[in-house]
This record gives sequence, structure tokens and C-alpha cells, in this order.
Amino acid sequence: MNIEEGRHTMTSTEQLTGERADLLQALRRHRGFLLQTVDGLTDEQAATRTTVSELCLGGLVKHVTITAHRWMLFAVGGAEAMQREDVDWVGQFRMVPGETLAGLVERFQEVADQTDELIATLDLDASHPLPQKPWFEPGASWTVRRVLLHLIAETSQHAGHADILRESIDGAKTMG
Repeated sequence: MNIEEGRHTMTSTEQLTGERADLLQALRRHRGFLLQTVDGLTDEQAATRTTVSELCLGGLVKHVTITAHRWMLFAVGGAEAMQREDVDWVGQFRMVPGETLAGLVERFQEVADQTDELIATLDLDASHPLPQKPWFEPGASWTVRRVLLHLIAETSQHAGHADILRESIDGAKTMG
């Protein structure tokens, strides 16, 4: 399923008010922190692991992109749509040969734009059963609203991780 299939008539996120505007503003703020953190890095710096974990800055951008894309597939078409695309669970946190930070940021922006349009149009109360995974409560469902709250939390958490990694590379801090 294409995320585009979930769109309805409203196409401008500038017209949003209330809850939708608040959700979008929070998500955009944390996306901005992540992008600010990677701004000005070389591909080599973005691929550098500065801790014992697999995390690198380019990998975090890639992971947040993949996560947002998959959760928007879920918001539009449920668990089946989300699981149609395979995920490299380890590689999504790394930059692999041939990837550039500019390319990862470009894809991040594409997914962000698609997500913003869906926030403007989807029924926030629409609900789908979660995929059957050990980390989800069996039989639980999430509304589109809950998915968006999860994306805000995920993006925020990884923007914080990115800030630590960036400080390890060149001392730069997003928030200080």
C-alpha cells in the first residue's frame, strides 16, 4: 500500500488548527532538532560510531525515516501494510557504502512531507490492530493519534541520541 492512498481532500498543512496543529508542531520541532544536529557534517562524520553502540548520526536519520514511513503505512492500512516492506533491523542504524548524509536527509524530508499531509487528512480516531510482535501487547490496537504520539516520542528520543553523538564528534551541541 502506498502512503498516498491514505490522503483525503485537504492538502495544506498550513490550515491546521487545534489538535492536528499541535501534533504537527511537536513533530516538526523534534525533526528540526535532529536535522540541526547533523547540519554541517561530512559523510565520514555522519557514519562515525562514537560509542560502543551501532549508532551513528546518519544511521539515526535513516532509522527515524524508516520508522516514520512504516508507522504511516500502518496509519493508512494497518499492520499488513506496515509489514509488506522488509526492514534491515541492524543496518537501519548505520550508513552503508554508497549512502550519503545528503541523500538520507533528502529521504527524511520526503517522508516528513508525506507524514505532514497524512496528519492533515487522516481520521485521528481510526484504529488498527498492532502487528503481532513480542514488544506489543497481544490484541492491542492503536489509533492514528497514538501512532503520531509514538512518532513524536521516537523522533525526540533519537534527536537526543544524535546530540550526544554529535558532541562526541566535534563538541557541537544542538541545545546549548
